[in-house]
Amino acid sequence: MGVGQPASGFFSGSESVRRASLSFVRTDLDAVDWALVEALQADARLSYNELARKVGVSPPTVAQRVRRLENAGVITGYRAVVDPTAVGRSVIALVRMKCYGPRCITVHPELLDDCPEVVEVVRLTGDICSVVKVVTTSVSELERLLVRLGGHGETSSAMVLSTPIPWRPLTAG
Repeated sequence: MGVGQPASGFFSGSESVRRASLSFVRTDLDAVDWALVEALQADARLSYNELARKVGVSPPTVAQRVRRLENAGVITGYRAVVDPTAVGRSVIALVRMKCYGPRCITVHPELLDDCPEVVEVVRLTGDICSVVKVVTTSVSELERLLVRLGGHGETSSAMVLSTPIPWRPLTAG
């Protein structure tokens, strides 16, 4: 069983986006599958025994179904939710990018592998190619990061003031 909970914040599910960007493989989930998914989204640290009690099936059934959900790409990972401000990264911003060609971060996300302040990149349709979520320790660090991102294309940024609707789990309904 994995440790932690699904990511919190503006975007979620980075691994699945990076791994299978626009694949539309549909996995039909029954009531037990949804109950497992909902329970794991609420607390991914639950043991198979605890999950079995919550959803009303045996622990071996839980183990088999969780493995099947993982293999099908429904469950893409487990992680701890970390508040950036609690670890000294209180400046959070969303950067809209227009970039094309060999320096485009959506075509070559590895260009930002050495940039830990970039916590998520989402590829978009329309007049901008992506939105980049960044967390920094100061406005001056944000400014340096924006200069670096500017080397990949046109940027426009907005600082996050608050998150009235934080990440929330997917439900069957």
